[in-house]
Amino acid sequence: MRTDSEMPARAELSPDRQALIGQLEENHDLPDEDLKLLLTVEDPAVSDFLAERARAVRERVYGKDVYLRGLIEFTSCCRNDCYYCGLRRSNKKAQRYRLSAEDILSCCERGYALGFRTFVLQGGEDPYWTDQKMVPLVAAIRERYPDCAITLSLGEREEESYARLFEAGADRYLLRHETADRAHYEKLHPSDMSFEHRMNCLKALKRIGYQVGCGMMVGSPYQTVGSLISDLRFMQAFRPEMVGMGPFIPQSDTPFGDCAAGTAQDTLRLLSIVRLMLPDVLLPATTALGTIDPLGREKGLLAGANVVMPNLSPASVRDKYLLYDNKICTGEEAAECVNCLAVRVESAGYRLSMSRGDHIDHNLRKKGEA
Repeated sequence: MRTDSEMPARAELSPDRQALIGQLEENHDLPDEDLKLLLTVEDPAVSDFLAERARAVRERVYGKDVYLRGLIEFTSCCRNDCYYCGLRRSNKKAQRYRLSAEDILSCCERGYALGFRTFVLQGGEDPYWTDQKMVPLVAAIRERYPDCAITLSLGEREEESYARLFEAGADRYLLRHETADRAHYEKLHPSDMSFEHRMNCLKALKRIGYQVGCGMMVGSPYQTVGSLISDLRFMQAFRPEMVGMGPFIPQSDTPFGDCAAGTAQDTLRLLSIVRLMLPDVLLPATTALGTIDPLGREKGLLAGANVVMPNLSPASVRDKYLLYDNKICTGEEAAECVNCLAVRVESAGYRLSMSRGDHIDHNLRKKGEA
């Protein structure tokens, strides 16, 4: 297994920038102007040293384990019309499907046999999946797989709905905030979607007791450095258990279809900064990162990420859940190829873990070690 000492030598970094990154690692914070420097400076040595320190921090907290999440993309139907998303309701070319409860339980059964101990149910905001349908499904998964974590990613719902799902057995909830900059949010979404409601949903999830994941696209249209700093400040205050970040990738049948994609380089740098600011966070190396760069997920792990989410969905629908163009959905992205994924993870110097991979409170851990 490769160690830091076996990594390629990093570019030479000036002492002042090295000290700046050391301050971020030690204090988990920097003034805005210093964060702006780290986000924008065109110096590969900065990215290299950020990644080096992010790896060291994630290994202090989580060791060498990379946690496996079984992703079930169970509906491509969505009531929303977000300008960037291929599943938006106005996209008449989108291939719509909806798995049945039996289909979803079959995915869990297959995943459990493969060793998965976390299931992630993700879909568009599909009006079909009311509490009357969703709550019994969550309860059935909980009853059949009591040793597994159940993560939901169903978008915006009311607090009472989140509470019912939590009581039925859900542990975690992923809801990307997309941007903490209100003006930016309003450029990415139609007027019938509310920045306040998105933020209130995240707060409600925390109140109920979920482990909560937020996150954003890197390089989305109209995003500025100020937007990214707002995102970092939001996450710093919110203290999510998970942060999902990937590069923006345009989908050709959306209003942003002609916009430039975000870059792997910017995404990797942000992954490292988030790891240093939030040492105990669960940080996926996303499918989008693997789509924009064939080695994106490996690079993500080397930048501080510690989660991968292969697809447990039936093969017949994997190419229909197209949030963006050219999404990888074959080969090692299929759950049946866990061995291939394990090899890729090991190539980055880590090991695939089949455990639930729960969030570790770094501050409590430090107190316990004192």
